[in-house]
Formats: sequence, C-alpha cells, structure tokens
Amino acid sequence: MDTRQLAAFCAVVERTRAEVTPLGRWLRATQLDEIPQLWNVLRGDMSLVGPRPIRPRFFEELAAELPAYWQRLVVRPGLTGFAQVRRGYETSMAEKLAHDLEWIADRSVRLYLRTLTVTSWRVLRQFLRGLLGG
Repeated sequence: MDTRQLAAFCAVVERTRAEVTPLGRWLRATQLDEIPQLWNVLRGDMSLVGPRPIRPRFFEELAAELPAYWQRLVVRPGLTGFAQVRRGYETSMAEKLAHDLEWIADRSVRLYLRTLTVTSWRVLRQFLRGLLGG
C-alpha cells in the first residue's frame, strides 16, 4: 500500500468511526454485531468457519490484484476464518488469502473445531472487555 492509498484508507476509517453510534460501538466491541450473520449460517449461505465474506465490488478488485483470490469461492464463507484466528483483522489481503487457501487445502474436522474453539475464546474475551468497557 503506497502513501496515497494509506491516506485514503485512513480517511475512510475516520469517517466510518465518526458515523458509528455509541450503541454500534458497543455492539462492535462485544462482537454482538455478528449475530445477524448466524441467520446466514442457518440458511446454509455461510459456514461457521471459512474465509470471511467480502463485498462483490472489493472481490473484483482483489481478484485483479491477487490472481488466486477466486479460489476462496471453493468453500462457503464463514463467520470466522483461519486468517482471523492466526493473524487478526489487520493483516494484508495477500496474507489473508494465503491463510484462506491453506484452510481450503487442509480443512478437516479437527482444524474446523480448533478454529471454532480459538475463535470462541477470543469472542468471549472481547465480549467481556466490551461489557466492562476496557
């Protein structure tokens, strides 16, 4: 990411932060904002574990930038992903793609359950921090 792209990204982040209500901030801090996606899991559109979903306009851009990006479509998107468990949300898209492709190649019940367990502990810790305001 060059300086111009970084400045544009920071501007979007600041504008987004300014638009978030206190309730929205609390929902995000406790990760309760993810609950509506459970409906998508129940409908079968998503899985609990898999590559995180991405909006179509970003998908096209990333597929042009990272030729293997389309391979994420082999599995359903998930509420949590291998990249989030391993590296967090602040990871480059290329690195997230590498973890997503590793997940797709090596997926197993054991890896699925491990990813779900690690995510559950992280969500619980973040939820408690959000409740306590820290």
